[in-house]
Amino acid sequence: MKYLVLIVGCGSAGERHAKNLASLGCSIAGVDPRLDRRKRFQSIYNTELVFESLEHALSNNVVYDGGVISSPPAFHIEQTIKLVEARTPVLLEKPASNSLSSTVKLVNFIDQSDYPQNKAVLMGYTWRWWPALCHFRQLLRECIVGDPFHARIHISAHLADWHPWERYQDFFMSSRTLGGGALLDESHWIDQMLWLFGMPNTISGSIRNTGILEIDSDDNVDILATYNSGLSVSLHLDLLGRPHEKNILVLGTNGTLEWNESTNNIVMKTTGSNEETLNFPEQRNDMFLAVATEYFSILEGGTAHTCTLMDGMNVMKLVEAIRQSNQESRVVRFD
Repeated sequence: MKYLVLIVGCGSAGERHAKNLASLGCSIAGVDPRLDRRKRFQSIYNTELVFESLEHALSNNVVYDGGVISSPPAFHIEQTIKLVEARTPVLLEKPASNSLSSTVKLVNFIDQSDYPQNKAVLMGYTWRWWPALCHFRQLLRECIVGDPFHARIHISAHLADWHPWERYQDFFMSSRTLGGGALLDESHWIDQMLWLFGMPNTISGSIRNTGILEIDSDDNVDILATYNSGLSVSLHLDLLGRPHEKNILVLGTNGTLEWNESTNNIVMKTTGSNEETLNFPEQRNDMFLAVATEYFSILEGGTAHTCTLMDGMNVMKLVEAIRQSNQESRVVRFD
C-alpha cells in the first residue's frame, strides 16, 4: 500500500522528512505559508497537493494516511490536534511545543479520545536513533565504567551556520514567539539526559540572551541536574560557538566514557589505563531515515516505542522547571 503523508512545514526539516518517507514509498503532500517553499516542494515531489494552510489541506476531501509536523514549535499543538482529530498518525518534530501547558493540552486531548498515544504520535528527538549514542547508552547500562557520578553534555553551534542560504534573523530560531532559542531547539540534549539517566531529583538553570546575535530568543543556557544516586549532570547549550561541538562525557567509578559528534566515536577509558575507541560509520541522514522507518511501521499498524509523546512531555517538564529556576534564581525539586 502506498501511503499519503502530509508534511506541515516545508522548510529544511520538512524536506528531510519528505525525502526519507518518499524513499520508503510514500506519496507526499505539503503545507507551508511561504509561496517559495510551496513551489519548491511542488516541483520536487511532482504533486498538486500543496497548500497554504493546514485548514485548506484538511478541507480538500483528501484522506491522509499520516502527517509530519515540522513547523515552528508555537504551532505544534494545534496542528497535531487537527491531525489526531482526523485519526492521522503524527510524526511530531521536537520540541512537543513551546510550553508545558500546551503539551498537557495535547496529552489530555488524546487521552480523552480512543486513540492510543503510541499510535497517535511519534516524537522526533532524532538522536535517540543515532547508533553511536544507542551504543553509548548500552555501555552505561552494562556499567562498563562503573557507577556514573558526573556527566557533562556540551552543545555549541553558531546559528548563522545552520541555514547559510538565509539570514539567521529570518529563521524561526531567532524568534522567542515562534518557539526558537537554544533551550527549546537544543532540547534534544535534555532528552538525551532523560534517555541516559532518567528524571533528575533537582534541576537549576540559567537562560540568557547575550545580545551577540541580535535575536530575541535565548542563545546561551547552562543547566545542572542532580540525582538521588549522587550523579550530577551539567548541560551547556549555545547558539554562538565555532567550531561546532557536540560532546557527552560520563565519569564513572571505574573510568570514563566519551562520545564526540565530530569524530562520531566513543572513547572508553577504564581502570588500569585501558583505552578503547569505537568508531561508527553512519552518516547524519541515517538517523532521520531510521525515524522515518519507525514512523512507516506506525502507518502499517505498529506503535511508537523509541520516543513517545510522554517522552516529549517529560522534556517539557524539565524545560518549564529550568525556566522557573532561571526566573526565581533557585533550585527546582521534583517529587
